[in-house]
Amino acid sequence: MWRVQLHKIDYDEREFNIVNEVLNSGWLAISEKTQNFETAFARFLGHDTKCLAVSNGTAALHMALLALDIKDGDEVITPSLTFIADQNVTNMVGAKNILADITSMDDWSMDPDDIESKITPKTKAVMIVHYAGFACDMERISALCKKHNLFLIEDCAHTPGADYNNRALGTFGDVAAFSFFANKNIAVGEGGMIVTRNEKLLENLRLLRSHGMSVPSFDRFKGRAISYDVIKPGLNYRINEISSALGLVQLEKLRTSNEKRKKLVEHYYKRLDDVSSISIPYRFFTRGKPNYHIMPILLRDSLDRAAVIESMKQAGIQTSIHYPAIQNFSAYKDIINPAPKAEYVSAHELTLPLYPTMTIEEVDIVCDELIKYCV
Repeated sequence: MWRVQLHKIDYDEREFNIVNEVLNSGWLAISEKTQNFETAFARFLGHDTKCLAVSNGTAALHMALLALDIKDGDEVITPSLTFIADQNVTNMVGAKNILADITSMDDWSMDPDDIESKITPKTKAVMIVHYAGFACDMERISALCKKHNLFLIEDCAHTPGADYNNRALGTFGDVAAFSFFANKNIAVGEGGMIVTRNEKLLENLRLLRSHGMSVPSFDRFKGRAISYDVIKPGLNYRINEISSALGLVQLEKLRTSNEKRKKLVEHYYKRLDDVSSISIPYRFFTRGKPNYHIMPILLRDSLDRAAVIESMKQAGIQTSIHYPAIQNFSAYKDIINPAPKAEYVSAHELTLPLYPTMTIEEVDIVCDELIKYCV
């Protein structure tokens, strides 16, 4: 039904072939493909990172909070412009969400000054999100976490392939959580990765991932172990072999895919820079290399976003919103603090189509229809 979709998965025969390998192996649960994916991802990130593949990005965030012993009575400073998973997992461990606002209408990253202003004696951790694959100010945020003795958790759902001053995002925090959902730069359907450089924390996370069991089920399948112990209570947050196999191929494609995204975004800039009724965040970003996960724009007050969305839909162009204001959700409206700048963005943001196989001609179709309405 769409002339231009919001997102398309970039799969070819390589994904189909590696999935067939898994199916022919007769073992679909976590085993060699997952170990290979974890090793490849750790090598890709560098900085002596250790990686565990998990069922999804939310599972990774939840495991991070559990492993860091964040619990009832603690406060976690979380992003005000993000998917609700950050707040949900914080709430689920009994901690209180304290929202930090974004920096400005041009920089939608968490504001280090606002983060520091929200720190109290109950604060245990800062959870950041690198929105759209653009790095937060990691020098300042890392320094303030060290100064106040706080854990740093990186939500890297948007960031594979992005960096901060030549250092991969996901290597700064005590723990980082990646998502490989179907619309991500690495897309496996459902999947995620939890990353740390701390060996003790890694072992804790490994137990949390798989029921606290001392021996993986694949070792029992292969006859390397008869039984197992349960070291501590854990969950089933394991990834499956098909997702890990897809992840291996998608990781191989990532650099090229991100370069394609960059060229498309640069064409968006060329077409939209002079449209006075919209603005583009991170337009002159200088904190590192983005991965151009999504293409967000900000509509001026004079434009009715719902009408713009409907106009684009009628033209066969799919758009989205990243993200609705957390303060407007029924579960959070009475328990969350204001974040005025992020709330403004939530009310005016529009996400345009972007994916590696998109063409320049398709970008022009999107821009032509958008400009018709906005000018």
